[in-house]
Amino acid sequence: MSAKVLVVLTSHDTLGDTGKETGFYLSEVSHPVAVFDQAGLTVKYVSPKGGKAPMTGIDLNDPLNKAFLDNPEKVAQVENTLCPQQINPVEYNAIFYAGGHGTVWDFPDNAELARIATAIYELGGVVGAVCHGPAALVNVKLSNGEYLVAGKTVSCFTNEEEAAVGLTDVVPFLLESKLIERGATVDKAPNFQAKVVVSDRLVTGQNPASATGVAQRIVELLEQSTPVLSSTVSA
Repeated sequence: MSAKVLVVLTSHDTLGDTGKETGFYLSEVSHPVAVFDQAGLTVKYVSPKGGKAPMTGIDLNDPLNKAFLDNPEKVAQVENTLCPQQINPVEYNAIFYAGGHGTVWDFPDNAELARIATAIYELGGVVGAVCHGPAALVNVKLSNGEYLVAGKTVSCFTNEEEAAVGLTDVVPFLLESKLIERGATVDKAPNFQAKVVVSDRLVTGQNPASATGVAQRIVELLEQSTPVLSSTVSA
């Protein structure tokens, strides 16, 4: 049985009060999914509202973006995402939160997504996130009441990067600061440079340049544990 990864996309399409659109950042899906496909993983998509997930960062000069958008099956998947209520966590070996600014609005307080992440992690699975995707982790608690990120080292879109894109006063909170509040240590690279951090079975990346690396580390962890996970899922 091949391992199965749940890719989580934002449903939020408005960039605060700027009048601009937002959503999931395409390369933070197309690049990781290319890695997952190469490894033979089964990929499913979910979003807070289900249905069509708003997309941003559509750079067709990026060959992986173009390949993704040229694939009708993949486009159909991101336009017909599952709802959290349709997800049975025991069927998945990993959950991966793609970034994009929309995530800071609708990921943190989604109790169903948090429940899914907790279940996958406590069943021995992998939790991954890139760029603003770690916004999903700020309120995830384990069964013992502790935050998932507490005591762990993570990476995310940094306060300096948020300032560099001029959105410090637009986002509802600064992701780096919030993760530190939750007990995490944030390890970061210079602005927009690749950075991937693995802490136990939590894999996080700083920005779009980190997306491929996050997926590669998720695959590595799954390759170490899939036999056990597969037997658990099949039981």
